[in-house]
Amino acid sequence: MRRLGRLDPANVGFAVAILVLVIVAGVMTDTFLTERNVTAMSRQLVTNGFLSLGMLLVILTGGIDLSIGTVVAFAGLLAIGLQTVMPFPAAIAVALAMGIAVGAFNGIMIAWFRLQPFIVTLASMGGLRGLLYIYSRNPLYNEDPVFRSALGGGFIGPFPVPVLILLATLPIIWFYLNRTTSGRAVYAIGVNAEAVRLAGINIRIHILATYVACGFLAAVAGVLLASRLGVAQPSVGIGYELDAIAAVVIGGGILGGGGGTVIGVVGGVIALAMVDNVLNLFNVESYYQQFLKGVIILVAVLARRK
Repeated sequence: MRRLGRLDPANVGFAVAILVLVIVAGVMTDTFLTERNVTAMSRQLVTNGFLSLGMLLVILTGGIDLSIGTVVAFAGLLAIGLQTVMPFPAAIAVALAMGIAVGAFNGIMIAWFRLQPFIVTLASMGGLRGLLYIYSRNPLYNEDPVFRSALGGGFIGPFPVPVLILLATLPIIWFYLNRTTSGRAVYAIGVNAEAVRLAGINIRIHILATYVACGFLAAVAGVLLASRLGVAQPSVGIGYELDAIAAVVIGGGILGGGGGTVIGVVGGVIALAMVDNVLNLFNVESYYQQFLKGVIILVAVLARRK
């Protein structure tokens, strides 16, 4: 009973709302709870899952990363486009290195030059979007069965490979945040960066690490998405940062820093995936979906107002 008393009312409210959504969707449509639909939904949430984990890391420090959607698009283009001149493992390595480089640039600008994360990542988003259109203005296609079956389109038993990769990533991020000195420092930086600095902890390195991890996870999401679809488009990724922020906030993340958990992010990602899935089943246009996500973010922030 004491544990129940410590539960965040906002978390309980969101959990009840999702439960109601599942019940209503299961009653009103015959396809929502089918194995095929659940598998499809699990594959679709992988992209936002990786992006939300990266966004959680930077939000914990009091930052934000608006460039992740563009990293997704560029990573997909590189992973497919470079296969004309090198093996696909090397192309994937270049795509992941690009994500790390973007994250490192953001982290250095924010930690060493003390620029606002919003401005830095907004500039990265615009600049990188321009570069990827220079690289390719048209969609790039890949029909290599090995590239598709080994990653985004593959299954191990009944489980999609991207879902298994995401599930393997979750305990790594959880362990880093909850069982390492560096992870606890990330939480502390979001609460009071000056106190952390006076304690002798190198704030710059920890902030840099979170943005590098965020860029890397976004690149992983881009590679897996391109592998699953067999196509990479320059226009992909627009608005993905909104989904990631929404998942973090729904899961209890505090945009000012210092609050949020991996378990909460998982709940937020699943919640958004179910909302999208239900709206798609009822043929609701994407414009209304974006509006609803904006409302969800606002409600989540208001629900956790102190």
